Amino acid sequence: MASNASSSLLAALGISVPIVQAPMAGVSSPAMAAAVSNSGGLGSLGVGAMTAAKAREAIHAFRQSSEGPLNINLFVHQPAHADAAKEAAWLARLAPEFSRFDARPPVSLKEIYTSFLVDDDMLAMLVDERPSVVSFHFGLPRPEQVKALHEAGIFLMGSATNLHEAKALEGAGMDAIVAQGYEAGGHRGVFDPNAEDSQLGTFALTRVLVESLRIPVIAAGGIMDGAGIAAALKLGAAAAQLGTAFVVTDESLADAGYRKAMASEAANATVMTRAVSGRPARSLASLFTRLGASVPAADIPDYPISYDAGKALNAAARAAGEAGYGAHWAGQGAPLARPMSAQALMRTLINEWRLDS
Repeated sequence: MASNASSSLLAALGISVPIVQAPMAGVSSPAMAAAVSNSGGLGSLGVGAMTAAKAREAIHAFRQSSEGPLNINLFVHQPAHADAAKEAAWLARLAPEFSRFDARPPVSLKEIYTSFLVDDDMLAMLVDERPSVVSFHFGLPRPEQVKALHEAGIFLMGSATNLHEAKALEGAGMDAIVAQGYEAGGHRGVFDPNAEDSQLGTFALTRVLVESLRIPVIAAGGIMDGAGIAAALKLGAAAAQLGTAFVVTDESLADAGYRKAMASEAANATVMTRAVSGRPARSLASLFTRLGASVPAADIPDYPISYDAGKALNAAARAAGEAGYGAHWAGQGAPLARPMSAQALMRTLINEWRLDS
């Protein structure tokens, strides 16, 4: 059923099936993560948008429902470079969209999320709480952060979109690599959002990394069912990470507009956009992605400064009953999403995987 690489990773993570629920900030919940971990997989929480105190509360909420392993995911992007002129121009570009809802754009924008690279409070909290796994998106943590987390007995994972990033993560002391294919929903894990993206698909990337690294590889992107999990493992992945498959589960924090979009034709036309947040991210086709399609990347302020504007526009639109400006992240497998509880989905995935193995 499981390869030596898979069995080794499962033992290290304390799980019984090779399924990782993706740590989707704003979508994954303690209840979702607990249901996954209680079913033998690795439940995850994306806390990149949280303060250390809020992240601690989420960890405690998970532990009220599960004694299983938990993955805490962090953003390690380079702090934003503020550019007042670019930000003012971006707000002016968005002003007609705000006016559609009798609203005005913010007067100014701010960096709404703190990168883990400069968040000592988050590091101290993690060392104190000791989740089983800590994972990183957008880059490399500082060496002293890696050392502190390892000394706390925490298993570390990093997301890579190409071999260069994966080698850098391996060299930085990661214990496993998440191979994020271009099919994946949500933010691309690229270290430099302004560099050319090789756009490697999940299976090609997974195979390249399996052949090139000495540490386990977890395949991520476009995997929605047991057949996909089995295929990833046959290519040498030690586990598969699924995100979009969990967006429409009962425990998801996705709102009604997001869920409605997931069940619409928009699921068949996911697109990569920077307009919503300032970083490339795969989203369901929407009013916001159509707006962004004609905007040069150089005109969009840095992440997460742009996200401040995106969230304000979404709030104005939602107040008027329009859901088309939300951050409706989804991978190319979105049409295969199945509404049910996270526990039922895990049971289904495990049964499918075993049939296809």
